[in-house]
Amino acid sequence: MTENEISKIILDCAFEVHTALGPGLLESAYQECLFYELLQKGLKVEKEVALPLVYKEVKLEYGYRIDLLVENKVVIELKTVENFTDVHIAQTLTYMKLSNCKLGLLLNFHTKSLKNGIKRLIL
Repeated sequence: MTENEISKIILDCAFEVHTALGPGLLESAYQECLFYELLQKGLKVEKEVALPLVYKEVKLEYGYRIDLLVENKVVIELKTVENFTDVHIAQTLTYMKLSNCKLGLLLNFHTKSLKNGIKRLIL
């Protein structure tokens, strides 16, 4: 499956979760529900994937964590915030670089309509 095919399934699942739950919950609730939906679609999904960070001789084994990694191709970063900031975008791009993924989805479940809470990022 290509990244685009995977992202369509991810977004369909995210819309399903948001429609059922609406805004106002903690990020962890949306993460768990989206994780469940993606598994039900038969996708390989990992949550809280640890990313090591290496700088010269300094190695942080678990410096960062990807919220959801789908098929080892798409990074999903979940938020429940008023609006995305540049830091959210930079964070997702960093996770993409560290995991060698070309596609990332930044999803904000704290919106009335999820279509206003989607940022697709490409490396």
